Amino acid sequence: MRFETFSPKQRTVLTWWCPSSPWVEKEAILCDGAVRSGKTLCCGLSFFCWAMGSFHQRQFALCGKTVGSLRRNLVRELLPVLRELGFHCEERVSRNEITVRFGGRENRFSLFGGKDEGSASLIQGITLAGVLLDEVTLMPRSFVEQACARCSVAGSRLWFNCNPEGPEHWFYREWICRAEERRALHLHFTMADNPSLSPEIRQRYERLYSGTFYLRFVLGEWAAAEGRVYDFFDESYVRAPPEGEMEEWRISCDYGTVNPASFGLWGRKDGVWYRVEEYYYDSRREGRQKTDGEYAQDLERLAGGREISCVVVDPSAASFLETLRRAGWRVVKAENDVLWGIRITAELLRSGRLVITPACRDSIREFSLYCWDRRGTEDKVRKEFDHAMDDIRYFAALVKRREQAGCLSGGFVERRVF
Repeated sequence: MRFETFSPKQRTVLTWWCPSSPWVEKEAILCDGAVRSGKTLCCGLSFFCWAMGSFHQRQFALCGKTVGSLRRNLVRELLPVLRELGFHCEERVSRNEITVRFGGRENRFSLFGGKDEGSASLIQGITLAGVLLDEVTLMPRSFVEQACARCSVAGSRLWFNCNPEGPEHWFYREWICRAEERRALHLHFTMADNPSLSPEIRQRYERLYSGTFYLRFVLGEWAAAEGRVYDFFDESYVRAPPEGEMEEWRISCDYGTVNPASFGLWGRKDGVWYRVEEYYYDSRREGRQKTDGEYAQDLERLAGGREISCVVVDPSAASFLETLRRAGWRVVKAENDVLWGIRITAELLRSGRLVITPACRDSIREFSLYCWDRRGTEDKVRKEFDHAMDDIRYFAALVKRREQAGCLSGGFVERRVF
């Protein structure tokens, strides 16, 4: 990788800890702002240069929401750059550890995932000379505070980067708003701070987002979520499927007994997934609850004899998952990160890679009614008109994750033929 130039903010990230820097007395750096603004890689590169220039035989921590996301978002891009600069990096994947040697010095960097409240125990007891928290707003406060508390070596420093969330988010209130009090350098990034980003790419990102996500990920603002979740969705996003055979079929399911159940039949053609048909059953409206076996039969009818490569299902529907497995379906538990899933769904819809067809009337109805819940301080959606929205979100998350994993779209185990 070659860097042609760095923006002024990127240069500040790279040098703030140097003896000649006007910010050398700061104990932490906070980098927030728009997506693709160049903050993550510069933050990681600077962290390793500081660590190797300041310490020997010390331990450091790299933290992300999960170890997998940390490797994907930071480590895989960063290690080749460090090696080009002359650092010797030895990664022990099984131990989630990287040993780095440079200029006669050697330090260890441990990888941690902070996905929930129980994650704080993973980092307890360790003594650190520094910590970098990548996408810190996605981690629970208990984990972040525990990671910071482990930095007890003299001269240790804290490094944070993130995209904005809502203005009531604890990290915004406790760190961004109190940066001076905490002796932290706060740098706010926009896409203009990344000189490697072309105008065409910037325009693409501007097209991908709207509403709350536009304010946060394009403008880099700590904006409150309000109004319709998919405020851009209108009749222009509804169109008929193409003629001819689909290349692959999948089904997505949001299971409900008291609440409605929603299943979607998806066909892929030329890189686009079409929601061709759907099944929607509201037991309250119909006056009768269905069993897992009856729902499995309904799913069979929705498939209509097509070869279904996989069925992605609400992860909380344990009994229904087992019923489908016993019936011979290739079943995948859905990823249920609501906010991430909503963002990915919006991205795929706006880029034209997910298409809703006119036959899917309940989905179209819910898109117009699905709203943010403004009664609390956290980003949440109202738990109504969300059943087709959930099954579409499960499907979008599956598409995104398998793209990231580099899976071939046609390479999944097929459903058993009866």
